[in-house]
Amino acid sequence: MDSLIVAAAQALAAGDALGAMKRVALRNDAPALALRGIAMAQLGDFDRAKILLKSATRAFGPRETVARARCIVAEAEIALVSRDLGWPEKTLETARATLERRGDHVNAAHARNLQIRRLLLVGHLDEAERLLGGLDPSPLPPAARASHELAVAGIAIRRLRTRQAHTALKRAAEAAQASGIPALVVEVQDAALAMNVPVARMIANGIERPLFLSDVEELLSSETLVVDACRNVVRAGGEIVPLASRPVLFTLARVLAEAAPTDVPRAALILRAFRARYADESHRARLRVEIGRLRAALEMLADIDATSRGFALTARGKRDIVVLAPPVDVEHAALLALLADGEAWSSSALAIALEMSPRTVQRALDALATGGMAQAVGNGRARRWMMPPVVGFPTTLLLPGPLPSD
Repeated sequence: MDSLIVAAAQALAAGDALGAMKRVALRNDAPALALRGIAMAQLGDFDRAKILLKSATRAFGPRETVARARCIVAEAEIALVSRDLGWPEKTLETARATLERRGDHVNAAHARNLQIRRLLLVGHLDEAERLLGGLDPSPLPPAARASHELAVAGIAIRRLRTRQAHTALKRAAEAAQASGIPALVVEVQDAALAMNVPVARMIANGIERPLFLSDVEELLSSETLVVDACRNVVRAGGEIVPLASRPVLFTLARVLAEAAPTDVPRAALILRAFRARYADESHRARLRVEIGRLRAALEMLADIDATSRGFALTARGKRDIVVLAPPVDVEHAALLALLADGEAWSSSALAIALEMSPRTVQRALDALATGGMAQAVGNGRARRWMMPPVVGFPTTLLLPGPLPSD
């Protein structure tokens, strides 16, 4: 391999995409095409990067299996960053196995890390943890070690293991600094923000207070009866009652828990659970039926007693009762949680991540766009969704020229 290709590869490894482009911008041989594709991906031009990498894959000969596999891994990384979750997983696994078999353990580990990051995005934590357990990061270069530790931290955060997450993020920060890649250092810093900002609200006795990740971990490990509005379950200690598929029952449980230990009037329960402004006898009859179903579902954790004006929730074993709610109560919060990563998502990728039908996701996105909480860029199959930019200051005051009062 000639010196320009080696120098371009070293520049890319150091995160210097422009330096790599200067060395191979005018070349069209297979290695140069591959390096240009990776450089364009680092610069954010994913469409051009994909075209260059596909051209490089075709240009490499049939015997250059390692080079072709590396191009496939680069394509998979672009697909992950651009949230193309429909990209074929088996193709990446085949490329990873080829690299492992041919002794390119660094790129094989990178391919494995991409698989783990995709599983994290779609919420398959058990499979991600299984793959992570078979990966030894010690022989990897600093950049690859940082990516590995970010994956470890991502799983720990999802599992509410805050101590393990802190340790992994510390190791990731050290590896990122050793790599000398500023973008990687910033990525680690952004990941650490999740540990230092409120992630939920606790509602008890009508009083709200924000909770950090460590607070949530402590709350869920206690014996408190928690009506979890983030996962739509009711839990206490090791007992969990899932109500995600029974929204009326969960709404009733949440309203009762927010008011506990006092009771809730029947009219208020009907309004929240059935969205009926005026309650007639049919609504009251339905409320009795649904309360009976909720009482049966929670019989091991709590009692629901009828009062003169409504119903009251009482935890068994003299436990406290709290509601764990998202930081803000908005419809389609799960969609907003994915869009909050700052990347541009396709509606099909959101449907895969949330395991919902594409049509349901599209209706939710349209509703969020109408409310100004999401925006679309592009048309047709190229349309992508993201959160709108937030302007936190009056930009008029920053324009050049004196103000009228000056």
